[in-house]
Amino acid sequence: MIVVGGEALIDLVPVAQPPGALVPRPGGGPYNTALALGRLGARTAFCSRVSADGFGESLLDGLRAAGVDLSLVQRGPEPTTLAVPSLAPDGSAAYRFYVEGTADRLFTLPRALPAGTRALALGTCSLALEPGASAYEALLRRESGRGLLTLLDPNIRPALIGDPTAYRARFLGWLPYVSVLKLSEEDARWLGGRVSDWLAAGPSAVVLTRGAQGLSVRTREGAQYEVPARRVAVADTIGAGDTVNAALLHRLSALPAGDPVDWPAVLAYAAHAAALTCTRAGAEPPYAAELGG
Repeated sequence: MIVVGGEALIDLVPVAQPPGALVPRPGGGPYNTALALGRLGARTAFCSRVSADGFGESLLDGLRAAGVDLSLVQRGPEPTTLAVPSLAPDGSAAYRFYVEGTADRLFTLPRALPAGTRALALGTCSLALEPGASAYEALLRRESGRGLLTLLDPNIRPALIGDPTAYRARFLGWLPYVSVLKLSEEDARWLGGRVSDWLAAGPSAVVLTRGAQGLSVRTREGAQYEVPARRVAVADTIGAGDTVNAALLHRLSALPAGDPVDWPAVLAYAAHAAALTCTRAGAEPPYAAELGG
């Protein structure tokens, strides 16, 4: 079982016709990661607090359709978080968020994760917005202490971070509890650190997404690998990084403890999955059959 913790929200995605129209689509980095894992065939549970409004119901319907376990989902009467992406000509997205008083911010620490859980993934808004951020941080520390594979994707959203200095310090405090740190080049620049320093703080590997340049990884042992991005017709890049999270978790969590990681193969699988996501509007990750299993 892989548990993904964090927000589920609605992306109001711009469409060409009619001009100025916005179409609601399910989103949120952790939500997209859980959805992608379910579609890849991984046993997955989503751990969050989701609104009881219509948007919340539609979000859970999407996870159910992908076979994701919802036993860790908390419910609340508060509204669903909204995100409005603006798309650049290359399909990349920037976001405005509506988060005040929304359900996912009120997440509380669950007593235990399901028996057989092997991995935990966290990131994005959920680690930036209190009071839920402290609960997710406590979950990371607790489950890392139990020996779980942990993946952190900070997926920085500057508009939601009121005190960048405090956030950067908090990020460094998470690293001793992280097995794999995955982040984009933009995230790395915003955080302002060095991969070597992050590896020294705890993670066994740092995976960097580089857009059209592909993916790279550096390990604590000093190994480095790169794979190119697949050339596709890009609709937008929404959910591509989240699909990378899912692909990494799917492959890494299946390894017996102590087995070496074939990083070129893992990165190539993630690049393929992310490329398929980019060919579709909104966060629509691929199914296992589209990747050959």
